[in-house]
Amino acid sequence: QVQLVESGGGSVQSGGSLKVSCVASTNDFSDYCMGWFRQVPGKEREGVAIIGAAHYATYAPSVEGRFTISRDNAKNMVYLELNSLKPEDAAMYYCAAEPALRLSSTLVCAMSLIPSQYTYWGQGTQVTVSS
Repeated sequence: QVQLVESGGGSVQSGGSLKVSCVASTNDFSDYCMGWFRQVPGKEREGVAIIGAAHYATYAPSVEGRFTISRDNAKNMVYLELNSLKPEDAAMYYCAAEPALRLSSTLVCAMSLIPSQYTYWGQGTQVTVSS
């Protein structure tokens, strides 16, 4: 069982920046694929960025070049830096985790942006962008 707690959301003007964080309660954080997702009322949750056990990252096309995902395994933390924010980036941002697959001595993440591929979820942190 992994508990995830997000923080760092807030209100920012269009073009501004924000950094959201997520702390995971597990002794094996480095064995997890971590992701950030977002959702606005009335719409489906969508994948924003994923970071694998080896720190390889993938992004949704809508945020590529503006958002950066990173992780600190020593602190059980995953971060999402949001730059050049647009009003359409406003949403509840959720942290998610999925155990990586162990193939021989290698940890493999699917790097999927599909929410159903992740087992553990935080409660979310709200990001508001004003134009």
